[in-house]
Amino acid sequence: MAATILVVEDEPAIQELITYSLRQARHVVFGARSAEQAMEIVNDALPDLVLLDWMLPGMSGVEFARMLRRVTRTKTIPIIMLTARAEESDKVAGLEIGADDYITKPFSPRELLARIKAVLRRRSPEAADDIVDIGGLRLDSATHRVTASDKEVVLGPTEFRLLHFLMTHSERVHTRSQLLDQVWGDHVFVEDRTVDVHIRRLRKALENVSKDGLVQTVRGSGYRLSAGPAASIGIV
Repeated sequence: MAATILVVEDEPAIQELITYSLRQARHVVFGARSAEQAMEIVNDALPDLVLLDWMLPGMSGVEFARMLRRVTRTKTIPIIMLTARAEESDKVAGLEIGADDYITKPFSPRELLARIKAVLRRRSPEAADDIVDIGGLRLDSATHRVTASDKEVVLGPTEFRLLHFLMTHSERVHTRSQLLDQVWGDHVFVEDRTVDVHIRRLRKALENVSKDGLVQTVRGSGYRLSAGPAASIGIV
């Protein structure tokens, strides 16, 4: 599944190469040439992962990583350090500050993409290119397709993200606020009732394959996706 990745790299040629490779792999990319610029981007919208150069003008990549790890809002963002430092002590230092992985320059785009996928899989399994099948409803993150009995379900981007989150966190009840944070992002300011509108749209699309009953309303609490019986909680 496409991830939003912030590339913090002050060398224009390297940033351009990384950006091109990531976009070819269907990721959404933001670029920054300094830690200060990167922080402005992070304050506006949280990325799914940060590719961070060790040596940056002004604040170093190491200090920026420490700053991210100190703040509750950003402490869980996966970080991959990019550096020309190849000594074991440097790698250890990078990992000790909270980096999830460490790639030594030069590296191939293929290696970088593999490392990104591995980190996303470890830190956020729902962001990986996995196939989820619940109650006969099949969601393929890599191809962005949802099917049931070989019939495709046509979903809009928001409904797809909503279904993806519910399927990768099945059997758990999620409040409207939690769904807003997880699906829309903490930087988007919309009303809680927006979730209800998209839940209705999602169910309407799933009606065509008789799978709308998987999306269940827990009265007074929120929503969950479950292949189990819904009689005790009611569907609205």
